[in-house]
Amino acid sequence: MRARLVPALLTLVVLLPAPVHAGPDEPRGVWPLSPEPEVVHGFEPPPNPYAAGHRGADLAGSPGQAVRTALPGTVAFAGAIGGKPVVTVRHDGRRTTYEPVVASVERGQQVSAGDVLGRLVVPHSHCFPAACLHWGLIEGTGDDETYVDPLTLVGGGPIRLLPLWRDAPTSTRRPWTTRWAPPIELWRRPVDWAA
Repeated sequence: MRARLVPALLTLVVLLPAPVHAGPDEPRGVWPLSPEPEVVHGFEPPPNPYAAGHRGADLAGSPGQAVRTALPGTVAFAGAIGGKPVVTVRHDGRRTTYEPVVASVERGQQVSAGDVLGRLVVPHSHCFPAACLHWGLIEGTGDDETYVDPLTLVGGGPIRLLPLWRDAPTSTRRPWTTRWAPPIELWRRPVDWAA
């Protein structure tokens, strides 16, 4: 009985979800729109810095809705870029961006997580004719800038499945094997033509 109970308990422990904790390098943020919005278009990083991609997340909103900063920081930019109203907040080596947002804050202003940065507008919306907030997260500075999924600040982002054991292969399938071709070991079996 005990021999059966131990594997069952180990399986249960492995299957239970681990609690989500934000480490010192990963501060927990707040959603920039309230209530928690629908994610209309998720983060799709480009294969290289100059390629096409979606460098943020689009969150469904409504015209005039208050846009809040996800983390405490300093307003680095509040104005228009190419006619599009943008607010950028700096947070110790990373920045969050919010667009299209008509700012109610000024450059250099200190903000706490959840403080209102401005109001969401429809022109220049990624979801035009609907209103949505394009929310971005950039880590690093200068040539070392990297776009990161902003949903990671609120416990979202892509789900990544990892193997239970690091040294174990994630797949036993050979790269050259397809579902239509059997492994080469089956090709070498002698065929009994008399059968």
